[in-house]
Amino acid sequence: MSQGVIHSIKDLIITVEFDEDVAEINEILLVDNKQKTPLLVDSLRPGNIAVCLNLHTDRSLQKAMKVNRTGKDLEIPVGEEMIGRMFNALGEPIDGLAPVDPKLARRSIFKPPSRTNSFEASEPEILETGIKVIDFFTPFVKGRKIGIIGGAGVGKTVLMMELIHNVAASGVGLSFFTGIGERIREGHELYDTLRERKLLSSTCMFFGQMNENPVQRALVGVSAATLAEYFRDDKGKDILFFADNMYRYVQARNEVSTIIDQMPSEGGYEPTIFSDVKTLQDRLSSNEKGSITAIETIYVPADDLSDPAVQMIQHELDSIIVLSRAVAEQGIRPAVDLIHTSSSLLSPDIVGDRHYLLSVQVQSLLQKYESLKGIIAIIGENELSPADRAAYAKSKKLIEYFSQPMSVMEDMNGEKGEQVNREDMLKGIEEIIV
Repeated sequence: MSQGVIHSIKDLIITVEFDEDVAEINEILLVDNKQKTPLLVDSLRPGNIAVCLNLHTDRSLQKAMKVNRTGKDLEIPVGEEMIGRMFNALGEPIDGLAPVDPKLARRSIFKPPSRTNSFEASEPEILETGIKVIDFFTPFVKGRKIGIIGGAGVGKTVLMMELIHNVAASGVGLSFFTGIGERIREGHELYDTLRERKLLSSTCMFFGQMNENPVQRALVGVSAATLAEYFRDDKGKDILFFADNMYRYVQARNEVSTIIDQMPSEGGYEPTIFSDVKTLQDRLSSNEKGSITAIETIYVPADDLSDPAVQMIQHELDSIIVLSRAVAEQGIRPAVDLIHTSSSLLSPDIVGDRHYLLSVQVQSLLQKYESLKGIIAIIGENELSPADRAAYAKSKKLIEYFSQPMSVMEDMNGEKGEQVNREDMLKGIEEIIV
């Protein structure tokens, strides 16, 4: 393999010049120093120049240092030994336990397995979460994608942790958790929660949290998807893939785009935002060998649901759970906006006629409630017609019914968590609206 030299350094961008046999895009280069600093080739320029990303933010690099080609992409280890462990975007363990066996097979994170055309969707399989508002408005269907959307501090991570607790504990497949650009504290809390509830033995965890550079934050989702694909294709597993937070993935890609001097798009994000989102979402798919069911949180900057990045991610999802600050301020948990929450899976073919017809009635009542709120604020509830008063009372009962204490919050608020099966949930709703 040929050798190059560092030509220039600008923050995390390192350009490497080769006399001949220039490196390939996505290849890993190793600086000829004590640390063997890895560089990832991002693009190529005329004159045998490779534009590289400094994966470890090594500030000791200098111009004219020699760089060696490896001929390999960024690869992570794959195998059963990865279960129960915590890794960074490069597949390196960060849980303080023993290093990964160097003999483990490795797989490139940039080369997804080839797709097959023989996969036919089987009968939809509903996974019960025990969370009433999710099981009713956004049925949790195996092999599909659900998004939890909301601004800062409205309960996205808590709701995701509850889903992990309820669904992963039921023993359905193997769970993956990918932390992208979120707080380190949340990662620690999740790890402790899973360990205390004996769920680590069926969970793989990848973290590229706020303390990491944007390169690792942008890569961690793809790294986790690579290991998930291995268990899906080689081991025939059904995967539950939790990602917190998909907006931070776009944000990290945008930071990388900025430091390599790409012109931003009209919305202020990187010009490749569509392909960035699509590339990762397409990796979270199912085939005839196994399934990947994805649950993703999406941060909404300034509570603006029309943000271009939020809209882009939403288009890739089957169900959208919208968390509202106005609902959270009323003390309702989970703080779900029942009007704007929607799902393409809420159809008679998937949930059955009984559930579907109930959902139509409930949405009608909630829409009526929204329209009556303004009138009541002016003239009071007593001035409503008997029919409107009855509809308003039923709506208030429904909103209260969909509020539910969380198991993962028991230690903090002392309130015992509640899980409700789908049949009991439907009965409870029927009792209110009939």
